[in-house]
Amino acid sequence: MNAEQFETWALRIGLTLLIGFMAFIIYDLGKRSNAGKFGQFVLFLGLFVGVLGFVIKLVLENFMSDML
Repeated sequence: MNAEQFETWALRIGLTLLIGFMAFIIYDLGKRSNAGKFGQFVLFLGLFVGVLGFVIKLVLENFMSDML
């Protein structure tokens, strides 16, 4: 395994764990503040819109690198 492969795997695993931890924090924040169903939805929507942007960036990078 070379450095590039290690960095790729570390990024994917690390970000997955970070996103999972942030989801737990958002859930706990909503639970403690008695946010309700709609409040929880808005909190998670804000988190996962950011995650979706990162995923779209990765897909576009892979698509663009294949075109060159």
